[in-house]
Amino acid sequence: MLAVTNKTIKSSFVFTPGDVRVRSQVGFEPERRGSHPYLGVDFRTLHSRAESAGSIPARRIRRLFSFQRHLLSSRLLRGAPHLNPLHILDEDYCGQAKCMLEKVGSWNFDIFLFDRLTNGNSLVFLTFHLLSQYGLIELFQLDMVKVRRFLVLVQEDYHNQNPYHNAVHAADVTQAMHCYLREPKLAQSLTSFDILLGLLAAATHDLDHPGVNQPFLIKTNHYLAALYRNTSVLENHHWRSAVGLLRETELFSHLPAEDSLSIERQLGSLILATDISRQNEYLSRFRTHLDENDLNLGNASHRHFVLQMALKCADICNPCRPWELSKQWSEKVTEEFFHQGDIEKKLKLEISPLCDSEANTIASVQIGFMTYVVEPLFAEWARFSDTRLSQTMLGHLGLNKASWSTMEPEASGSSEDGESDPARSSEEPSSRALTQGSPES
Repeated sequence: MLAVTNKTIKSSFVFTPGDVRVRSQVGFEPERRGSHPYLGVDFRTLHSRAESAGSIPARRIRRLFSFQRHLLSSRLLRGAPHLNPLHILDEDYCGQAKCMLEKVGSWNFDIFLFDRLTNGNSLVFLTFHLLSQYGLIELFQLDMVKVRRFLVLVQEDYHNQNPYHNAVHAADVTQAMHCYLREPKLAQSLTSFDILLGLLAAATHDLDHPGVNQPFLIKTNHYLAALYRNTSVLENHHWRSAVGLLRETELFSHLPAEDSLSIERQLGSLILATDISRQNEYLSRFRTHLDENDLNLGNASHRHFVLQMALKCADICNPCRPWELSKQWSEKVTEEFFHQGDIEKKLKLEISPLCDSEANTIASVQIGFMTYVVEPLFAEWARFSDTRLSQTMLGHLGLNKASWSTMEPEASGSSEDGESDPARSSEEPSSRALTQGSPES
């Protein structure tokens, strides 16, 4: 068993002291989350709602429940009987949650209901269940207590004040990834290592997301933008934050050092693929592979590329869900956009596209996103994996787009403004795709 030394870590990864939080055991200084140099903007409270005086923050309650479950699992693993009767209070809810997990592979899985049944711990419960269901904990000889602790820390590092980029979104993406991993082409080809990477990447792909997009970080001279030189700023931060938690919990400390570093590198490759500014790059490569019919899933690099595409699909699959779920996600992501726009107005900054609540509607934002980002990606995925699930997703996508079109007054009147439409259509693909997508990634 090889230990990962500070020297090895620093020579293998270009981490900087300001990037990874609370990593003193591997030589990193903690990052002060929320300490932003531009006009005192604190992203932790950007989307928060005022709480009544004397009320207990929901986050603290979730921490308490998470700790209780962690403590209970630790005692049970040591063979000690639990003495705290508090777990009985949510026993009925946990029973319903377990029933839901029996259908975790269903595309109609209601992550919002599951999150309520687990008292806001959907990411921990769902990811742990999937790791167990695939036999990954036993196969990779993972310490169950470390796994639980890692997942609790991951969940806590999502900002649940964010309307969209929170732990529930991460759980939803993880559930979607599970659905894709079960598709025949992937199920027959992926190794257990591939599956482990796919689930971990899905769970951590938006870790510590501030609830604003990359252009906002750049124009406010945020230190993360400077740190990553304005390139895949959020995705790099999500990856490095995930690596920090892996090291803090020593989840893979029992593996040889080279294996641990390989996991970190490949995890980064998957998370960085969710950068929407590289959407055309990945989509063109995927399309070329399909046109030439040369994807060989016996090849490790080809399997990894397919995992990247699967994660990209999972990350923006909301428009492909049933309407009652898709609509909620659309409302949440647009709320987050408009919050950013309000902050930009307050700071007298140029308002980012799609973030101006006076110039955009939920319907217009969603129609553009579906047309220029979602449809092209899922059309190619259906070429790769022509299954019932793919057809179901495309079916929901079409119905959802039609539903939003009926809510958008301009959609019906656009044909009457023929002279202005060409100009709009020529500009919309890039602006809508990049701006809508950046917060999604």
